[in-house]
Amino acid sequence: MPDLSGWLLEVYEDPGSGVVLWLLGDDGARRRLHQDFPVTFHAAGPAPRLRQLWQYLQEGKVPVGLSRSERRDLFQPEPVTVLSVEVKHPADQPPLFQQLIRLFPELTYYDADLPLALRFAALHGTFPLARCQVSADEAGCLQELSVLDSPWDLDPPLPPPLRVLSLEPDVDPFHAAPTSVLLSYGRSGYRLRLAPARAFLVNLCAVLERYDPDLILTSWGDTWLLPELLRLAGEGGLRLPLNREAGREIVQRPERTYFAYGQVIHRGQQLHLFGRWHIDRYNAVMYHDYGLEGIFELARVTSLPIQTVARVSPGTGISSMQIVTALRQGVLVPWHKQQAERPKTALELMQTDQGGLVYQPTVGLHRDVAEVDFVSMYPSIMNHFNISPETIGTERPTAELVPELGMVVDRREPGLIPRTLAPLLEKRIAIKTALIDMPLWDPRRPRYKACAQAHKWLLVTCFGYLGYKNARFGRIEAHEAVTAYGREILLRAKEAAEDLGFSVLHLYVDGMWVKKDGCRKVADFQPLLDAILDRTGLPIALDGIYRWVAFLASRQDGRVSVPNRYFGVFQSGEIKVRGIEMRRRDTPAIVGEMQAEMLRLLGRASDAGALGECLPALQLLVRRRLAELRAGRVPLEKLVVRQTLSRTLEEYRSPSPAARGALQLQRVGKSLRPGQYVRLVYTLGEPGVHAWDLPERPDPREVDVRAYRELLLRAAQTVLEPLGLTRLAVEEWIGDTACSLPLPLFQESFAARRPGSELISGSSLSVESGQAIPYTT
Repeated sequence: MPDLSGWLLEVYEDPGSGVVLWLLGDDGARRRLHQDFPVTFHAAGPAPRLRQLWQYLQEGKVPVGLSRSERRDLFQPEPVTVLSVEVKHPADQPPLFQQLIRLFPELTYYDADLPLALRFAALHGTFPLARCQVSADEAGCLQELSVLDSPWDLDPPLPPPLRVLSLEPDVDPFHAAPTSVLLSYGRSGYRLRLAPARAFLVNLCAVLERYDPDLILTSWGDTWLLPELLRLAGEGGLRLPLNREAGREIVQRPERTYFAYGQVIHRGQQLHLFGRWHIDRYNAVMYHDYGLEGIFELARVTSLPIQTVARVSPGTGISSMQIVTALRQGVLVPWHKQQAERPKTALELMQTDQGGLVYQPTVGLHRDVAEVDFVSMYPSIMNHFNISPETIGTERPTAELVPELGMVVDRREPGLIPRTLAPLLEKRIAIKTALIDMPLWDPRRPRYKACAQAHKWLLVTCFGYLGYKNARFGRIEAHEAVTAYGREILLRAKEAAEDLGFSVLHLYVDGMWVKKDGCRKVADFQPLLDAILDRTGLPIALDGIYRWVAFLASRQDGRVSVPNRYFGVFQSGEIKVRGIEMRRRDTPAIVGEMQAEMLRLLGRASDAGALGECLPALQLLVRRRLAELRAGRVPLEKLVVRQTLSRTLEEYRSPSPAARGALQLQRVGKSLRPGQYVRLVYTLGEPGVHAWDLPERPDPREVDVRAYRELLLRAAQTVLEPLGLTRLAVEEWIGDTACSLPLPLFQESFAARRPGSELISGSSLSVESGQAIPYTT
């Protein structure tokens, strides 16, 4: 076989020998290659037990190579003596390791449970969709492999168009029983009826064999469609060629529920194929955030297989990047984290574990406000100040005391975490810089935006993983050092702004909102950016200049502001919202759409002083939505509320609406686990909800109009509050009878209570027959 060039699609273990590689050649052919690939893991511990382990492995059935060596453990000051175990066939290593941890549980294991793709990537520099040059013999045995591009290239050479087969049931299978499957590929699209099953399967098999897709993109493929196809094929005695590699069984991974970042998360079961990819749109993490391009980019930078990276959290992605870096540096990768947090007094905890800095915003409506953000602040701190588990609190001769942290840091030799993050940070900054001047018609723009979004989630997660209790390279002191640097940097940025005469309205971890009379253009804020860069050493960017921005008060106490609850309109017309109803996942569509439309109406105002002119249109909008609700003209789909189960049904003492809906589903044989969401409609009487995924739809006459009216009014008040409308004023404002209420755009009481608050002059509003009456202050 002559030398080949193409794009690497997939790497996985071969049960018979080493690894299998699938290559998409320049000629469009898909080729299966294989190569011997022994894997090595290590064990450390007392010498007598290591000798016993040596003897056990020598007498075992699995052929292994044994040796002693000195290796580097990131958390140990001196090299560690380990017993290295080389297994010839990668498929033999996992079951062998499971035997060892049962027989020798007291030993410390390294490099023991690493994905094969990461081992291969560390050795050969490969990653999914890498451009490769390979040499293989006639039997397809790989002799040489060289990677021709880098995961950090902005515009890598793209492969020929991938063959994508899309499969989707005609209805949500958890709402009703599908009767057909919508199938599309290339320019063709079909509807295949599920009955009779044999005719359906024969047609599907013909498409799979004729089209030979690289990717099967499904809806509910993991949780319903593919298991149903396999069941039908088994009952009919047919072979369904979902795998490109014949003879391999589809890998099925069970569903699971776990607790992370203060919430219960559920992951559905997974079905992985061999030789081609399967991605379920509804079981892929962040698919609807960055799509296939984001998944491909995550695979490139993490080296994880496409099917895996689509389904795992960004934390697993950043952990994989650290593993590859460690393997390339010869650093041992611990099987389990061995380091516990050192004991601290309550005073030490208060001093070291303070988290990010938050400056309570000045409640109200503000004009000509600039939002400046540090570019990936926490990852930049790790990279710039060399924060890594092995560099914090170290006794190296190159380490030095950092007064801001009150601890010792080695700043000279880059640590594992900075080495991992540096190229990712550089690529993200380069992409965001390119997007600033890239025209909307540029074909690269969608891919760049997807890549930037994927990078964002990796970088957001890397800080949390630094302090995560089970992270292989996590250390809480390093986590605390990052937040300490973050607080100091944000304070320096605030001081720089105040020294230049800016008023600081809000600080939030890595961002700052400032204003200054006469500053309305980008150039007006450039001296501030330069001063902050000079004082902190970290890159900072102007996120935008608001025509106006409203910081909202707490619902419980109007005198207290909420740090991450605001909305505003940039000079470009773009609307930015945080923490309000339309951003919540449990908000019904009717509420989110009304609130979004209200903000679009406000966004048309030329400046803050003209917002009063929007009130008649807002009044008409809210009245119209309420009238549609009362008249029953709102489609039931727009009344659906989505809530997550936080525990099992037996654990609820006072069942929440989600628990009541889940109980209804349980009675018809649909069981839900904690972390899964329940879709429901609020109804009159008991139990007060109707689960949307029941076989029958709720009766429109039983909809609890009062509950939805309350949700609409609450969302309207959120938008109107900065214009001076209290809840009572909103109630009267949208009522059928006219009222006359003074409605200043910004309440004078706020200006009196909070120094720095501004009173926007322009018009006072008396609402009568929808008219606005100007006034001056």
